[in-house]
Amino acid sequence: MGQNLILNVADHGFTVVAYNRTTSKVDHFLENEAKGKSIVGAHSLEELVSKLKKPRKIMLLVKAGKPVDYLINDLVPLLDKGDIIIDGGNSHFPDSNRRFEELEKKGILFVGSGVSGGEDGARYGPSLMPGGAEEAWPHIKPIFQAISAKSDGEACCDWVGPAGAGHYVKMVHNGIEYGDMQLICEVYDILKRVGGFEDKEISEVFAKWNTGVLDSFLIEITRDILKKNDTDGVPIVEKILDTAGQKGTGKWTAINALDLGQPVTLIGEAVFSRCLSALKAERGRASKVLPGPEIPKNAITDKKQFVDDLEQALYAAKIISYAQGFMLIREAGKTYGWKLNNPAIALLWRGGCIIRSAFLGEITKAYRQNPELENLLFHSFFSDAVSKAQSGWRKTAALATQYGIPTPAISTALAFYDGYRCERLPANLLQAQRDYFGAHCFKVLPEFASATFPEGKDIHVNWTGHGGNISASSYDA
Repeated sequence: MGQNLILNVADHGFTVVAYNRTTSKVDHFLENEAKGKSIVGAHSLEELVSKLKKPRKIMLLVKAGKPVDYLINDLVPLLDKGDIIIDGGNSHFPDSNRRFEELEKKGILFVGSGVSGGEDGARYGPSLMPGGAEEAWPHIKPIFQAISAKSDGEACCDWVGPAGAGHYVKMVHNGIEYGDMQLICEVYDILKRVGGFEDKEISEVFAKWNTGVLDSFLIEITRDILKKNDTDGVPIVEKILDTAGQKGTGKWTAINALDLGQPVTLIGEAVFSRCLSALKAERGRASKVLPGPEIPKNAITDKKQFVDDLEQALYAAKIISYAQGFMLIREAGKTYGWKLNNPAIALLWRGGCIIRSAFLGEITKAYRQNPELENLLFHSFFSDAVSKAQSGWRKTAALATQYGIPTPAISTALAFYDGYRCERLPANLLQAQRDYFGAHCFKVLPEFASATFPEGKDIHVNWTGHGGNISASSYDA
């Protein structure tokens, strides 16, 4: 990642000083990939700092966590006030908040920037999500916007917000990425197990989808993955152990959603699906003792309609995922006191990054029309799209349930949609239960307010007749 980003910066007319603690890597890089380019090497942090113009702009691309802190601690004594440290790794945003505050006291400008697009993106145009000390932005903006991906002539890079906002947005980006990948995997599973499609056929389905509303990076690479065979003619994907890894960003998103009380259910299910996949041996034992429905060979009689329904299910669930992601970003802005630029955030993801897709252009338009848009589902483009997709979405969820195919992401997206559009949910009963066993109180509907049940007040009912006039005030369970 670091080498490719350096080459990208150099290609855009900037001089770069490259440093790695393994100095032999620096020498090898200069003699090979960097040869003839505006790239110079450094064999120590002191040499690195000495070769940079003030204000110095130093970008770190190291493993998140303690390595970032160690490197910053080593750098700070060598820097002057006004110099800029940029953390381009996948750091957890609370760490970025802390680093921002610590460095601010020392006069050093800290920027935490999400970088998305993988190795290829780093080389030819990533999505960049910088946040932190806004005074740093004019100094790094020309570089960042020059090297970033472009969408309709606009740079997929803009200032996100203060402190750890850049890494927060990258965290949500990665959470949405988890959801997108899980949705695609569920559709792949249905095509394979219910539809009886071979991998090559599924690749062709994804190729077609990539020309329509699902046009996106992840659909594109899935198309390519499914048609790649080993030397023996067997698709490589069939030889891969079905246990998924994760580096934590999806988990962070799900935890933060719970902390902020936001129903970001799809990302949560995507994380739990990876956890379930890791129980490989246990699943093997369960497969031999837990029965499920048989899938008949003729389960699908109309293949075209089957594929169309799956496309609609994937599209609708994908919209829900992004809607939930922006709900979380909106709440984070309120909770942390960040003024976040929603149109800019949508633009950041239109190109260069893993979740780039055609309809992010519509998200950008929606937030430019109304930066305070409460929910994407309130915008006509997305409400119409989900409405049109409902039939296929519901049929897909029902079909998967009928034949025992797990679809946690597709199903939870539908459950969220149905819950979100309900003016009245059964939480009234839940509140009654809480009050019954724990005296947790409830509030009454305005139309039923009375002297006994006053509007807006916490009310406890003696449900048993012998519970007494008490209420819980010290905790909330």
